[in-house]
Amino acid sequence: MVKHQPLQQVYEKQLCLSFLTGIYGCRWKRYQRSHDDSSKWECAWFIILCSTFSLLLFWAYFWLEAHNDYNQFNWLLYNRSGEWKDGTVPILATTAVGFSYITFLMILALCHISLGQQLNLYWIHKVGVLAALITTVSGVVSIDDVWGDEWDIILISLQSTGPFLHIGALAAVTVLGWLVAEQVVRAERTKFHVILLLVYLSVLLALYMAPLAISSPCIMDKNNLKSRPDVIGRRGAPMLAPENTLMSFNKALQQGVSSLEADVTVSLDGVPFLMRDRTLKRTTDIAKVFPDRQHEDASLFNWTEIRSLNAGQWFLENDPFWTVGSLTGRDRNRIRNLTVCSLVEMLRLAARANRSALLYLRRPPPEHPHYKTWIMDTLWAVQRSGISQKRVTWTPDTDRGRVRGLQQTSLEKLSVEELRHRGISSLTLRYSQASNKDIQDFLANNMSVTVYPVNEPWLYSVLWCSGVSSVSSDTPQVLRKVPYPIWLMSPDKYCLVWITSDLVSIAIVIGIFIFQNYHVIRWRMSGMQNYNPEQIMLSAVARRPSRDVNVMKEKLIFSEVSNGVTSTDEHLYPENGYDIGQYK
Repeated sequence: MVKHQPLQQVYEKQLCLSFLTGIYGCRWKRYQRSHDDSSKWECAWFIILCSTFSLLLFWAYFWLEAHNDYNQFNWLLYNRSGEWKDGTVPILATTAVGFSYITFLMILALCHISLGQQLNLYWIHKVGVLAALITTVSGVVSIDDVWGDEWDIILISLQSTGPFLHIGALAAVTVLGWLVAEQVVRAERTKFHVILLLVYLSVLLALYMAPLAISSPCIMDKNNLKSRPDVIGRRGAPMLAPENTLMSFNKALQQGVSSLEADVTVSLDGVPFLMRDRTLKRTTDIAKVFPDRQHEDASLFNWTEIRSLNAGQWFLENDPFWTVGSLTGRDRNRIRNLTVCSLVEMLRLAARANRSALLYLRRPPPEHPHYKTWIMDTLWAVQRSGISQKRVTWTPDTDRGRVRGLQQTSLEKLSVEELRHRGISSLTLRYSQASNKDIQDFLANNMSVTVYPVNEPWLYSVLWCSGVSSVSSDTPQVLRKVPYPIWLMSPDKYCLVWITSDLVSIAIVIGIFIFQNYHVIRWRMSGMQNYNPEQIMLSAVARRPSRDVNVMKEKLIFSEVSNGVTSTDEHLYPENGYDIGQYK
């Protein structure tokens, strides 16, 4: 008579694996997991996940580098909506949340592949991935429509970050070699694995040769580095005090600027004053004083009306640069009582500090009484201020013949011949218009170049290495703390870093493939020596569907019991929880 005893099954706890499969695919139970190949549908979702991650990485990098122009972005939104708000806050918040979420899912997916687990993204995550993808694509399209010129910041920033991004990308792809080696070495050779290996090697080779396409003015001999560019206070120091006010210009002078830059408009009675916007709505309390006229052109108010407006309270209420909290109580009290600044006041301040002035003029509308005399009104204010004409730089192309005594600069990138024909000896260009080659050409022809807006140390460093004469900045207090370019590397040293990183990567990738191959060979040999017949049979069908494997295991267990085998030991069948007692 055959005596049957229950076969007790003991599970090895796999908390880490349960966490991975539970979070990624809501498969918390052991029987829910599978080593089968992922379906084509799940592979497609993995591709969508990778695409979303890549797009979000690009999007996050763009906004990281666009920090130089956040104020310009908010100003563009103000001109469209008529209301001042910091539009970067919701964008940065959603980008941070979305990128963190997608990155987490990417890590989980790669862990699944490394452990040989079947990919099975939970439906809630699929909705999240699609939401992140659609939101990011919508954001890219919107920015291209509203702020399309800003895409140039990506290529310009690569002059500063390119060498470091190359090393980071090389390290990431080298580490991915572990997953590729696992797929290629441990699995049976298929067309898919051959394509995977070729794609991986192609990407790796492209990264090895990427420095040939990286160009940066900071890769130079330090002996060729020119003097530090002068910093111009763009509308003063608008992060420390309201823009275009006397306090803002005083703050800029305290930060050691070489020149003051201002936007000039002519009032109804012919007084030049400082105002960036077309209206007075954003930077004054006109909504309280003249509520019916808040949308009128600023130049259609006389100087008495303009002078009666408060030009500082908006700064404290809106906090456009998130800097109000760092101001002293004394500065806040001064800001509360600020008024609109006239051109004469600003020029007299510059003259007392022995500094220069850069003027941007806006012509009044045709119905303005000084529409034809606006230039003469401005020149008269320059003369009244007492500043030397050689210290005033004139930007408008209109009637340059009348202002021969002033310094002439062009806001348009013209040829050297055209500049000389117009009697212009300097250019004031947006940073996206001034390539390193253009700057070198202008400097070779004794043309000084001023670049705007430069608010970030990395951009200041790149332009410093390019040799620009001066930069116009909203953040003179930040650039003051940059006594030397952030990084400077000789061509020989850069080549050494490039070759060394490539050789280290090659050695690591070769080592990974050798280790994986050795590990597979050793595992197979030890398995053939230690496996019993039943284990060998189970291994042979390991790549069959789970249902077939389960059926075979049932037959093996039942056959063992029927042959009179009794055991009081604990046997492990980690993938199926069968109790021999059920066959009594």
